[in-house]
Amino acid sequence: MKKIRFIEKDGTAKDVEAKIGLSVLEHARNNEVDLEGACEGSLACSTCHVIVDPDFYKVLPVASEDEEDMLDLAFGLEQTSRLGCQIIVTEDLLSHEGVPTFSLPTQTRNFRNFDS
Repeated sequence: MKKIRFIEKDGTAKDVEAKIGLSVLEHARNNEVDLEGACEGSLACSTCHVIVDPDFYKVLPVASEDEEDMLDLAFGLEQTSRLGCQIIVTEDLLSHEGVPTFSLPTQTRNFRNFDS
């Protein structure tokens, strides 16, 4: 069984069963990982910001311009930052040596007003 790993805000590692075709955000929600995703994965916020392990970052498709725009709003942006809603777990990602690892930043920032 293939796994992906989340490093939670407190530094705790949590390995979860990887399911091809689901996003990192969906994996987090299905496994009680505290990754917010306020916009429900519609690419309208940066609250599902994750920091991808550099060994796996290079395997991912290039971020879209829309994703890059949302990442500009993220707290604690790193060179390997991505939005969890935009990372789909693929066979290619899981075929590399090691466990794909996604670290959660210590805080999130949400500038979107969902009440309007």
